[in-house]
Amino acid sequence: MELKYVIDTFFALFAMTLIIFMVPGFAMLEAGLVRTKNVSAVLMTNTMIYAVASMAFLLMGYSLAFGSWENASMSIYAAFLFQMAFVGKTVNIMSGGVSERTKIFPLTIFTVVMAAVIYPLVVNLTWGANFLKDTFLDISSMHDLAGSTVIHSTGAWALLAAILVIGPRKGRYKDGKIRVIPASNIPLVALGAFLLWIGWFGFNGGSVGSISSKENADAVALTIMNTNTAGLAGAIMAMIVLYIRYRKLDITMILNGALGGLVAITAGADLFNIYEPILIGAVGALLVMLAVPFFDRLQIDDPVGALSVHLVNGIWGTLAVALFADVSLWAQVKGILVVAVFAFVSSYLVIKAINAVAPFRASDDEQLEGLDYIECGMEAYPEFKQSI
Repeated sequence: MELKYVIDTFFALFAMTLIIFMVPGFAMLEAGLVRTKNVSAVLMTNTMIYAVASMAFLLMGYSLAFGSWENASMSIYAAFLFQMAFVGKTVNIMSGGVSERTKIFPLTIFTVVMAAVIYPLVVNLTWGANFLKDTFLDISSMHDLAGSTVIHSTGAWALLAAILVIGPRKGRYKDGKIRVIPASNIPLVALGAFLLWIGWFGFNGGSVGSISSKENADAVALTIMNTNTAGLAGAIMAMIVLYIRYRKLDITMILNGALGGLVAITAGADLFNIYEPILIGAVGALLVMLAVPFFDRLQIDDPVGALSVHLVNGIWGTLAVALFADVSLWAQVKGILVVAVFAFVSSYLVIKAINAVAPFRASDDEQLEGLDYIECGMEAYPEFKQSI
């Protein structure tokens, strides 16, 4: 029993460390996709999210989510750290989608609310204490291994709420036309995407919860293999479609296709054999490629494609569990709907309230100057001055 306790504690700490690699993953991905004049602000935002969200979860969020710190299978500190590694990702998803026009201070306030209240309440209903148990709104029967809905959709619903409040970047849409704003640093985009990919092995594999028996070790290995397979399928599908349609290969879209596959497999990576993840990841990439222009047509400005990757595939991945495994479709649908309504409405109300006191949106002149200088007082690339 003591050896099992030690092994599972080490496993949780190792998985937590892999998940923390997603912090620089989000930072590098976003830094590469925004313009050079906003890179320092993006890096500062991601640093702030990790620090502030983790502290808020420590002081309030974890207890709200799980009711207590008790854990008989591993160290309570390891159990906390593993869950803490997840919390900032909900705001990372949001921050990338509102980058280049959002001020850091109001986003920090929202980060506290998300990490201390909104996300913990979603966890409470799904993985945690479940204060709505045995009511119509009980969604604990939804199978969502590592958070296609609980994490990815929650963060993306908050992002959608934020975009509706803050609006698009200056000059992004004009006279009904979409102005393309190219990525500034493709190597950083690739580095960030692969750091996220590596982090996903801890994200999904660690969510199995134990590795201290032969059965659990096999379950962890299968989960990680399925996770990787879905990412591979997403990248390959995006590559094929791009080549057939354009005869050119856009690395940013291929990487987002891989990330879409990874989001989609997150709900049920522990349930599938080695073939279903190929289909789930491939469909995930197709959905990303359809969703990116769809949101642009609606003038929903998302510089990093977070809605297409995390919202669309969070929903698809949760539904795919019922399509490819012995899980109730109604349980999955109800979970998606309850989380959608709660996460979107609560985030929208909180963002509107904060915005009334401390506006999220940088002025047109501030956007023209760049948030590096305005928000941070330093530029990531001072030798480059990029106009709107």
